[in-house]
Amino acid sequence: MSTPTPLAITADNIHRRLQDRLQPTALQVLDESAEHAGHVGANGTGLGTHFRVRISSPLFTGQRRVAQHRLVYDSLQDFLDAGLHALAIEVN
Repeated sequence: MSTPTPLAITADNIHRRLQDRLQPTALQVLDESAEHAGHVGANGTGLGTHFRVRISSPLFTGQRRVAQHRLVYDSLQDFLDAGLHALAIEVN
């Protein structure tokens, strides 16, 4: 039995996951970790802890903002479990 490979928390991996799960018409993922150096949740590398997601998806149609955000959070739950500390979501 092999140990699962740790999930790399990168903008590219987050982008791929959201692309696969939410079929967005517009998507931007920004790693803002360096701007939060010294803050709670920062890991000292300046990468992989604080992200901003700007997204539009047909799956959001007719959903309240909290439901739209829940779809994003649910899609990224394993990233959150692996150490993604903060996620700012902007739904367009």
